[in-house]
Amino acid sequence: MTKQKTKIPKNSTEKADQVAERLNSAVWQHSLLTEFDISLFLLGKHFRLYEKLGAHLCEVDGVAGVYFAVWAPNAKKVCLMANFNGWNRESHLLFNRWDESGIWEGFIPHLKKGEVYKYYIKGFDGSDLEKSDPYALHAEHPPHKASVVWDTLYQWNDKAWMNKRPKRNALDQPISVYELHLGSWQRDPSNPERVLSYGEIAKSLVPYVLDMGFTHVEFLPIMEYPYYPSWGYQVTGYYAASSRHGSPQDLMFLIDELHRHDIAVILDWVPSHFPGDANGLYHFDGTHLYEHADMRKGFHPDWKSYIFNYDRNEVRSFLISNAMFWLDQYHADGLRVDAVASMLYFDFSRTPEESGANEFGGSENLGAVKFLKDMNEAAYGNFKGIQTIAEESSTYDGVTRPVYAGGLGFGMKWMMGWMNDTLKYFKQDPISRKHAHHQLTFSMAYAFTENFMLPFSHDEVVHGKSPMIYKMPGDEWQKFANLRALYAYMFTHPGAKLLFMGDEFAQTSEWNYMESLNWDLLRHAPHQGMQKLVRALNQLYRKEAALYKYNFSSEGFEWLEADDADHSIYIYLRKSAQVKDTLVVVLNLTPVYRQDFRIGIPVKGKWREIFNTDAVEFFGSGNLNIGAKQTEGIPYHRQHQSILVNVPPLGVVVFKKES
Repeated sequence: MTKQKTKIPKNSTEKADQVAERLNSAVWQHSLLTEFDISLFLLGKHFRLYEKLGAHLCEVDGVAGVYFAVWAPNAKKVCLMANFNGWNRESHLLFNRWDESGIWEGFIPHLKKGEVYKYYIKGFDGSDLEKSDPYALHAEHPPHKASVVWDTLYQWNDKAWMNKRPKRNALDQPISVYELHLGSWQRDPSNPERVLSYGEIAKSLVPYVLDMGFTHVEFLPIMEYPYYPSWGYQVTGYYAASSRHGSPQDLMFLIDELHRHDIAVILDWVPSHFPGDANGLYHFDGTHLYEHADMRKGFHPDWKSYIFNYDRNEVRSFLISNAMFWLDQYHADGLRVDAVASMLYFDFSRTPEESGANEFGGSENLGAVKFLKDMNEAAYGNFKGIQTIAEESSTYDGVTRPVYAGGLGFGMKWMMGWMNDTLKYFKQDPISRKHAHHQLTFSMAYAFTENFMLPFSHDEVVHGKSPMIYKMPGDEWQKFANLRALYAYMFTHPGAKLLFMGDEFAQTSEWNYMESLNWDLLRHAPHQGMQKLVRALNQLYRKEAALYKYNFSSEGFEWLEADDADHSIYIYLRKSAQVKDTLVVVLNLTPVYRQDFRIGIPVKGKWREIFNTDAVEFFGSGNLNIGAKQTEGIPYHRQHQSILVNVPPLGVVVFKKES
């Protein structure tokens, strides 16, 4: 949709001399804000602030220019300093509204798109502050820090996708997410120092994701951030797409292209903390405005960053408006919310001396709980077919339960316990796995308490944790076989899936945000095989309803064998509402080839192998089950029927009944 420039009507109560005075001044006194806007803002219920605050190209009395509005309730004065006035701190004083909103505003005629600006704020404490616009739509390329007057005009071409999104993005559909960092997925081959533009990324990323069969992509934070090694998790420009890759419209084009090919887009969003950069939100008007004044609640020692004061209504309006902004203006299909556990608890990763308490003496951040509930209600209430996903590692109850039922209202939650237990198990030498057998079965004790997404994310391949392939034990063949088995286990386990870039072809080095992935590895057969395996798993996942229809319900899973620790064998059923869709999954997590291995079968008939991680095309040894297997009336695994199969070493095999 194409948005029109805002036109502000002339105030009919002005007298002629007042009009003349205003027209001759450097800053005209006009407002986009109504009394209702102010009321909602102060109540923490204004969720479209990006339409009112910030810099807006518009016309006043037929004169084109820019309207500016910024919240700085404790400032002694706020001025606009910019290229056009030689960065003069005093020449363009904004008007302090007469109400209790604390908003400074004004219209400056003749300014155009592309004007570079900051706010000069005389702080409550007498400090001289130069701040970027918290609501700026665009920013200078780092390390420069000024805001840029811009718009979000774009002619979208994704109507077909938006119409089908409620169906395609639903929880009873396959959700396979490819997580990537735009600055290091690929770089310019002729100049590895240069990151690609959003448009250049679109040319390569869209066909690659289509070919690999992922249903979603997830971008690490693309909101403007100054410190590149933060990967985008230290945000200063919450409403500005990072200029490192181009303009806001360039990012819209990338999302548009993904949508036109039926690929959903999830944006990583960071409402949990922000950096203390001088131009950012910290100490914005000479007071602790956005962050909590009590540093036991307002500062996080892990990240050396500041925590939003979720008890403040205006801060909740700012953050919820930001979530709505990306869903509205950029057509995002979902938000992955970073570090939710750190928001929920004052004592997250802190000692008792470092942490505060709520008014009842507890550690739960009640303001954050309210914020998350309000955010999810607003997001799901205004945008059809979106999903919010919590990165949440605590035992907080009801993260994905609806707000009306007492939960936080998220659509999904990362299953961090599954990820940690699974990697811990697979890192062990197979000879020792029998002693840790139930590290893999344990997940089913709580798998359906939340709507879980299974993540192998960027966090697992940095900071000395090693790439996925080198977490695996054994020689080269065993490492690749183990990793193939790990991925097959992931794709046949209940829950949505997420895989970080490079994992799909067994990147051999830890993720380096300064370099492209090592695509040259695909010249080698083991890495080609791993990539083919992940492609085939995505195809299997999308084709077989039993693998996704009941992703978040116990109806879709049944153990046949969970206790064969001596052989490190696991056997389970995946089911949909149709019996004909039932799959039998067999895991053999030792390097011993199991021939003529009997497994119980739920339905009489001919069963055929439809997937095998040991296929030669995957760099396996080719130990396959050729032809259909007719069931025998021999009870096994609590089933009335059974078959004899071959189970490859360090392999996963999937069987399905022939129609």
